Amino acid sequence: MRKRDRLIIEALEQFRALSRDQVAAMFYGHLKCPVTNANFALKRLRDRGYIEANTNMQPYVYFPKPSRIKQDGQKVAHFLKIADFYLQLEKAGGNIKFVHIEPQYMDNKLRPDMCVHWRGKVWFVEIQNSHYTHKVMNEKLKRYQTFYDSGEWKELPFAKKFPFVWIVADHKYKIEVDGFRVFQSKSVDDFLQQIEPVKPKEIKIVVG
Repeated sequence: MRKRDRLIIEALEQFRALSRDQVAAMFYGHLKCPVTNANFALKRLRDRGYIEANTNMQPYVYFPKPSRIKQDGQKVAHFLKIADFYLQLEKAGGNIKFVHIEPQYMDNKLRPDMCVHWRGKVWFVEIQNSHYTHKVMNEKLKRYQTFYDSGEWKELPFAKKFPFVWIVADHKYKIEVDGFRVFQSKSVDDFLQQIEPVKPKEIKIVVG
């Protein structure tokens, strides 16, 4: 098996599901025809029985074999959105040291959508695929507060300090936590604009 084929299978196992276009962006974005190359690789892997596909979706959505989720279930859209966020991080630049999808903490009481080491920091990311009420979000944040207060996070191999919490949603929430920081944005680009505002171009005034 080719090395890139193996990496595609590993990515499908990690992200649970990826669309053809997401595979193209992850593995063939540097080539002239990324979609064509992705199509060839995915067809080869599917024909050989290494992966599965939902052909009712356009573009096709691919899964590891056996799949960990229902191929026509509601979770598919959520995992595709997580993969989109990961691709946004890659596009924004900055080293991604590791990424864990839906890691489990506190005996599975706390389960971020993603834990990622990006630009030298560790982030717990909550990615909304639908609108949460303030009550639901407050309950999520209370679990983060409990995890922080417990000190259990200090046992994590990557945590010199408590990771930042990043809520990715179209809606802003009132945040009430103590001891750690929570960021909110609609996307990675939106987040970067908040912390790195674009400087206006200098306007040269010519006096004649």
